[in-house]
This record gives sequence, structure tokens and C-alpha cells, in this order.
Amino acid sequence: MLPTSEHPRARAGRVVVIGGGIAGLAAAHRLATSGVRVTLLEGAARLGGKLLTGEIAGAPVDLGAESMLARRPEAVALARAVGLGDRLRAPATTTASVWTRDALRPMPQGHVMGVPGNPEALSGLLSAEGVARIGRERELPPAELGEDVAVGTFVADRLGREVVDRLVEPLLGGVYAGDAYRISLRAAVPALFDATRAAGGNLLDGVREVQRRAAERHETGPVFMGLDGGVGTLPAAVAAAVRAAGGEILTETPVLGLTRGTDGWRIRTGAAELTADGVVLATPAWSASVLLTDTAPAASAELARVEYASMALVTLAFRAADTAALPAGSGFLVPPVDGRTIKASTFSAHKWGWVADRAPGLFLLRTSVGRYGEEKQLDREDDELVAASLGDLAEATGLTARPVAADVTRWIDGLPQYPVGHLARVARIRDAVAALPGLRVCGAAYDGVGIPACVGSGQRAADEIIATGPLVRGTVREGRE
Repeated sequence: MLPTSEHPRARAGRVVVIGGGIAGLAAAHRLATSGVRVTLLEGAARLGGKLLTGEIAGAPVDLGAESMLARRPEAVALARAVGLGDRLRAPATTTASVWTRDALRPMPQGHVMGVPGNPEALSGLLSAEGVARIGRERELPPAELGEDVAVGTFVADRLGREVVDRLVEPLLGGVYAGDAYRISLRAAVPALFDATRAAGGNLLDGVREVQRRAAERHETGPVFMGLDGGVGTLPAAVAAAVRAAGGEILTETPVLGLTRGTDGWRIRTGAAELTADGVVLATPAWSASVLLTDTAPAASAELARVEYASMALVTLAFRAADTAALPAGSGFLVPPVDGRTIKASTFSAHKWGWVADRAPGLFLLRTSVGRYGEEKQLDREDDELVAASLGDLAEATGLTARPVAADVTRWIDGLPQYPVGHLARVARIRDAVAALPGLRVCGAAYDGVGIPACVGSGQRAADEIIATGPLVRGTVREGRE
């Protein structure tokens, strides 16, 4: 008699991953390389979600996310694992500015997401009164943080609105396209939340504690990394690694229904019905909500309440000879309080050496438009967004040249919002989902919107699925039946 692992009737379990963004791909990669039979289903024609490369004036460029936080290891490690280690690139420059009060002002050092440990670090960016207000925090009674608090509200109460409006808001807006006065401190800047609570509610002491801990870790190397050719090339490399490990990936295969039966999970697509022992839901919250309506109504209701912000990226190519007016550095942020159309501009040709190398004679840059509550900006035509970007660039930098090419990429409902109470909501969702055997959720709506957070979320879901059942295939033959 053959051992169970080699018995002709032995059948390995299968996991279906629904959603082909970077979180879903990371989950599929972890599953496939752990010896699990995995099928990934993506409704769109392409993989990668908000990771997208394209071309402008014949030059390759990221049209979505362009960098990965390197101090968090998951994304860089995944890039190396799928053969992209030799293409990892640090930014050529990280010097940035803030366009506020009618001038480009150097981005200050020594802050934690815009919250300074030393008031003088913000001299020049804030008014003299704004700097002095920060220094008066010691005169305030200790703050009660409770279970959560909005970043903007708490920082404004402790240090004054000016530090929020001129620095915290544009920095958080760059990450979440959100409103700092709604975003959860505990979810968005957890280290600062914990350190400030431990410091008795004194925010400056909390910042200094975060900085002290960082110094003790002796972190070296770049804070961010990109990829030669664009971060948008990562999804295809991960997909290739999944297939090489025996996984199956199907695009243009939207999932129409998800039910739990006596024989496991049933996943209904337009073409067929699949069965699986495990399911990883790696879709946006609203899509996960619809799929879980019947099987996990409590989780579905919570997911339906997750809000999203929309934004657009305007990518511009200029003749390099026409861009002498541009300042050095990687670009600038724009506080909403200043009333401009754009919220940031990245000088891609300055920031990434590979961009300059692959576009000789050109200067590529991009602007971003749209924040939570400002979706009306995205109702404008492409040429209007280009014109508005050029107007703001001219006023900020003196650049008056006309671009040789322009591209507008819209990310409708692209960024989930993390308001006060978000982590409690995520915990309720996960508790409800975990009550169903072999089901997990992952993606930007749960643990962070950055690439490493999404990769880590997908890997966590895969690990938990593996831990819940007999999914590892006994032989290669059985895994590819």
C-alpha cells in the first residue's frame, strides 16, 4: 500500500485567491512556494492593482505607486525573492520642499509624519507664532488619548493648527489622500500613538521617544526603494514566480459569488464554479463586502462602511533643456490650506536615476490631484487637469515650458481611508471572517496602504490559511492534477 502522500487518490487541498493586486499576488506567492495548490482570480485584464507602468514620450514610467518603504522589509524581500534584487534602486535624491505661503520651503528634518520633536525644526516653514505655539505644549495638562484619536485634532490641540495644516496634512495626504483631521493616529502612526500614551499624553516627548528608539536600531540604508523600470514591474515578476511554483493565475475572471458548502468553498465565476478548501479575499472592501453578504453578514456590513478616496496622477514629459527653472530635489508637497489644485509634484528625473537614464533629452515629472472630499477635481477633463498642473507648477517653480507629452491616470476609489476607530473595525472584520473555516482577508483596507503593508497583509493571510488545514501537496503530480 502506498504512503498517504503518494496514494493515487490522495488529493492536495486548493486555495483560491480572489484579487490580483500586490496583496493577492503576495498571498498566492506565499501559498505556491509553500507547496499549496493555488489559483488566483482577477477580474481585470491585468494584474497589479495600483502598481502600473506605462510610457510617456517613449520612456518607461510608473503611473501608480513609484516607491516602497525599505525600512519595512516585506516588499523589498519579495522583489528579491522573485528575481528583481539587481534592479532595486535607492532614490538619487530625497531632498524635498513644501510649497506654502507662496514659496517653496525646505522640508524640515527631525519629525515623525510632520510632528516635530524640536519646535525649531519647523522654523521657516511655519510662522514665528506657529513655532512658538509648539514650544508651549509643556504648559498644557496631560492629554487623554483613549483608544484612538484623529491625528490632526490631537496634534492641533497639543501643538497648534499651523503644524497640522502646513506639514502633517500634506504628508498624510500624500500617503492616504485623506483628511488629517479624520485619520486615526493609532492606525496611521502607531509608534507615535504608543509612545505618546506612554509619555503621559505629551506629544513632543512621544516624538522624541520614537526618534530615540529609531536611533537605537541603528537603521542604515535608504528609507525608500524603487525598481529600475518601475515598481509597476513587480506584479508581473511575482506572477511569473507563482506560475513557476505551480500556481494558476486567471485574469478577466471576475468572481460573482462565494458560498460555503459541506465540501468547502465554492467560487462562482462567469465561466465556471470552482471548489476550494481555502479562500483569500484580496479585493477592495466594497467588493469583499458584496461577496461576504450571505456567508459573513457581520463582516460584510463592516466592510461596506470603509470609505475610499480618489486621485489622479498627471505625468508630464518636457524637453530637458526647457526645465532649467526647476529647483533641485525630488519635488514638493502642497498643503490643502493653500488652496492649490495639485497636492504634490515629484520630479521623477531627479528622484530616480533610471528615469533620467531611460529618457535622454527629456525631463519627466508628475503631479497628483485629488483628496478625500475633493473628488469633484476628478470630474474635470484630462486637458483641464494638465492645464491646472502646469499653472501650479509655473507658480511654484517658474517652469513655463509646454510639455512634449502628458498622461492622466485616474485611480477612482483607489485609497481606503483610516478614520478614528479603523483598527477596531478591522479587528471585528477579522474576527467574523476567522469564524469561517479557511477564509481570510487582506489588502490595503486592513493593515496599511503602502506596498510593504499590502505584501505583509497577503503573506499573513496565506500563513493563516496554511495553518488551518491540510493544504500542502504530497507530490508535484498531485499538485498539478
